[in-house]
Amino acid sequence: MTKAIIFDVDGTLVDTVDLHASAWVEALKQFGIDIAFKDMRAQIGKGGDQILQGLVPPDVLKEKQEEIEAFRADLFKREYLPRARPFPGVRALFEHIRASGQSAVLASSGKEDEVEGYKKLADIADLVDSATSSDDAERSKPFPDIFQAALEKLAPLGADDAVVVGDTPYDAEAARNAGLKTVGVLSGGFSEQALREAGCIAIYRDPEDLLRNYASSPLAPS
Repeated sequence: MTKAIIFDVDGTLVDTVDLHASAWVEALKQFGIDIAFKDMRAQIGKGGDQILQGLVPPDVLKEKQEEIEAFRADLFKREYLPRARPFPGVRALFEHIRASGQSAVLASSGKEDEVEGYKKLADIADLVDSATSSDDAERSKPFPDIFQAALEKLAPLGADDAVVVGDTPYDAEAARNAGLKTVGVLSGGFSEQALREAGCIAIYRDPEDLLRNYASSPLAPS
C-alpha cells in the first residue's frame, strides 16, 4: 500500500530542464568551457557537484568548482528562474494525494531556497508535508542521499510504503539505491526507454496524465 509519494521537482513538477541546461552552458562559457546544449541537457537531474564531473577538466574543477557553481546559481535566479512554469495539473495532483490520506514529500537536488520558490510557483506549499534539498545530502543524485533523507522525514514509514515520481534516469537510479520504486514522467524530456531501462515501473506523460490515471497507477493507496 502506497502511503507517501516522494517527488523530484525540476522536470517533474516545474518546466525548468531547458532553463537549467541553458544557465549551465552560459555559466561555463564565462570560464572558457564550451559545452553543447544537448550534452548539458542530458546531465540535468543531477546536482551541480555531479554535473561538472566529466564535463570540466579536473584541474579547473579543483580550482574553480565553487566559483562556477555560485556564478551559475546567481545567473539562474536572475535570468532564467522568472521563466519557470509549473506543469499542468500539479496542484490538482497534490490535492488528490491529500484527499487520499497520503503524504507528499519533495526531494530535489536544488538548494533549499529554490525548492521553497518552486512550492510557491506550483501553488502547493500548503499541500507538501515535507521537503529535502541538496542541503540535506552530502551527495546529489544519482546518489541516493536525498531520497534517504526524504525517508527519514517520513519515519516511521519505510521504503515499502513510498513511491518516487521523477523525470530522469538519475531519479530512478538514486531511488533504487535507496530501496524505493520509481514512477517516471516524460515531462523532463528523457525517453520512455531511458526511464524504463533505469528501473521506472510505470511511465506517464506529465503530472496531469498521472492524476488522470491515478487509480490504476502504483501511487494509488490500495
